Amino acid sequence: MLTISKIKSGKNIVLNNEPYKVLNDEHSKMGRAGAVLRTKLRNLETGAVLDKTFQGADKVEEADIEKTYAQYLYKDTNSFVFMDVSSYEQFSLPIEVVGELSDFLVEEVEVNIINFNNKPINIELPVKIQLKVAEAPPGIRGDTASGGDKLVTLETGAKITTPLFINEGDSIIVNTEKKEYVSRA
Repeated sequence: MLTISKIKSGKNIVLNNEPYKVLNDEHSKMGRAGAVLRTKLRNLETGAVLDKTFQGADKVEEADIEKTYAQYLYKDTNSFVFMDVSSYEQFSLPIEVVGELSDFLVEEVEVNIINFNNKPINIELPVKIQLKVAEAPPGIRGDTASGGDKLVTLETGAKITTPLFINEGDSIIVNTEKKEYVSRA
């Protein structure tokens, strides 16, 4: 069991029998009142974000999260299908669970699978991933009054801002956490 002094950003906890990741933690103590911990939690199964305040004597259980490697295979009508790299077993995750991460899913990319109670509940993408530019407006020389950036569409349908010199068909490296352009591939 974790006391409020052990609940930190990045920890995985169980709340109402569901796994959560602590995104933010802020300890405060005012005068004679007991200490409180204000947190922002993300449900690892649904992706929902929750604000939760813990009082001084509250305790929570640490979530038993295991990560395994899997390869993304294809998108079904209402789910994404993956294959466990070690056992070659296929499984799927609903589109709602994967959410915005699907903007960077291309076939055969390896991802971390987050398992809770030996059941896959979500994915974790590599920080940097290589993608092709599907559509890009032409970059006009001398058009830097707007900062020298343009909006391009990637092969997955995601739209990100890149420098003017990026053209349609180029391969680029994208940071999946910040959802931004890093460099040419």
